[in-house]
Amino acid sequence: MSAISGTVSNLSHELLEYVNPEKPTHDHSSVYYQRFYISSFNLGDQAIQAKFSTPMKIGDSDSVTVSGYRSNTAFQVLAYRNQTQEVTGAENWVMLVLGALFFLAVAIGLLNSELVSEGALIPKLFLSGFVLVAIYMAYRALLIREAIGLLQP
Repeated sequence: MSAISGTVSNLSHELLEYVNPEKPTHDHSSVYYQRFYISSFNLGDQAIQAKFSTPMKIGDSDSVTVSGYRSNTAFQVLAYRNQTQEVTGAENWVMLVLGALFFLAVAIGLLNSELVSEGALIPKLFLSGFVLVAIYMAYRALLIREAIGLLQP
């Protein structure tokens, strides 16, 4: 986990949109869409990529500090602070924690079911899946909290 500061150049925005296959053809409400806003840019000579559920508030030649981790292709942003526009942003880590608690509660409820105690395979697989999703969501929330902490002056 690290933070990088610099001036934004070569900014490009993309919108990734997933549509629920059960969406009625006549209904265009946003409940059937999952949107991810992808921003790619350079800070100095470092390639940066950010995927958020809301668009990043940055522009070319803005002074920005980003925090996140390095991947094979680019530095992945978990939180950012735009000094030019005086804006900060990150994903909502609280919702990830609540989601992790929900999946953990479902796993605990499944653990107490008769099918698991009887040794059936499918409920054990579901139990393992729910626990793994809860662990991943909690881990991601902790990463985002740490990234936000790196941006504090």
